[in-house]
Amino acid sequence: MTQETKTDGPACTQPDSDLSGLTIVELNPEAPLKDYLEAMELAKEEALKHMDDFMLMSWYDLDRDFESPQHATESDDPAVPGYVYYGLNHGATLKVDVKKGRFIFFFTPVEF
Repeated sequence: MTQETKTDGPACTQPDSDLSGLTIVELNPEAPLKDYLEAMELAKEEALKHMDDFMLMSWYDLDRDFESPQHATESDDPAVPGYVYYGLNHGATLKVDVKKGRFIFFFTPVEF
């Protein structure tokens, strides 16, 4: 099941995050996901529906409480998770949320 929303202001990632112009897609597959790698494949398939070419800017894996890039939580605003801050400040236009925050991915389009 896929749900897509287009935001015009603060929304579900963190109350204080500016998500202007960010497309948010929530994926809730019925089949259980084994791990981050399976979730990433689903997120990449979704990203291809929204852009011709893309780059994964940042992500979060709740199972391991691990974010990338690492140490991005050292942002200017401690209320905003580092992976969110990094993604939004490096051009992300798509957020894919898999299983209600279990895995979160921020993508930016690549233009040649």
